Amino acid sequence: MRIGYPCMNTVVGCTSARTFRLKSWNEERFHSTVAENLTCLSRILAFNAEHNLLFFRITSDLVPFASHPVNTLDWAEVFAEEFAGIGACVRDHNIRISMHPDQFTLLTSPDEGVCERSGAELAYHAVVLDAMGLDTTAKVQVHLGGVYGDREAAVGRFLDRYRDFPADVRRRLVVENDDRLYTEAECRAVGRECGVPVLFDVFHHECNPSSLGTGAAVAACAATWKEKDGVPMVDYSSQEPGERRGRHARTLDPTHFATFLAAARPHDPDIMLEIKDKEQSALRALEIAREGDLS
Repeated sequence: MRIGYPCMNTVVGCTSARTFRLKSWNEERFHSTVAENLTCLSRILAFNAEHNLLFFRITSDLVPFASHPVNTLDWAEVFAEEFAGIGACVRDHNIRISMHPDQFTLLTSPDEGVCERSGAELAYHAVVLDAMGLDTTAKVQVHLGGVYGDREAAVGRFLDRYRDFPADVRRRLVVENDDRLYTEAECRAVGRECGVPVLFDVFHHECNPSSLGTGAAVAACAATWKEKDGVPMVDYSSQEPGERRGRHARTLDPTHFATFLAAARPHDPDIMLEIKDKEQSALRALEIAREGDLS
């Protein structure tokens, strides 16, 4: 089991998600921004390796406008040395990597323009992981998307578009249950149709449950992962007390997390903590997991 957090570190003093406005686009600005983002990502990964936080989600903003028509540069080649160095760090320290495109990546949309842009965005994410030389255990996670008044038709569009993606994108994709529209059971049904693994989101399952309890849902989703996909991934969070339903916790709830760890055995997935204080909660979670191993 590896434990980690997404995108930002609160102590290293930099961000790997620097960007700029489209109207400010020029090659010099693009080059300097990507160079700074990659340098910061290297610093974050070095911190994580030092603290045994071996699961990290790379920000989708790593390469600004990577999938936009304005960007015709072969940025993966321009920064080949930097990407290779990051990949070597990841492999040397056995760090698990994932990425998660934003909410505008919608593969069930009836709008072909939206889907074309979504496909370009997924291709960008795959190129990042390929440029780092990472194997197929490095994943890009997506939600199924919207229902658009006809759930069956929406799922059909997802399946058609998934099958049309090139192999270098398909081999990276995993689908995740969401907090309103598609349960883990519905995601697994899609997985049975096309072979895509299902990443189980604990908090979304609490907000939008299937008929399975947490432990059984972990087991059912874990069964969708093949050897080439690596250890199953799980997203973990809990409800922030006193806030609207679905608001992620600001900091780790130790009792809730320990209860989840017990329910997840013996599968012991790699766990991404979607909690506001990032590496601080991840470090506490790591200690809880270690204490559980000693008991």
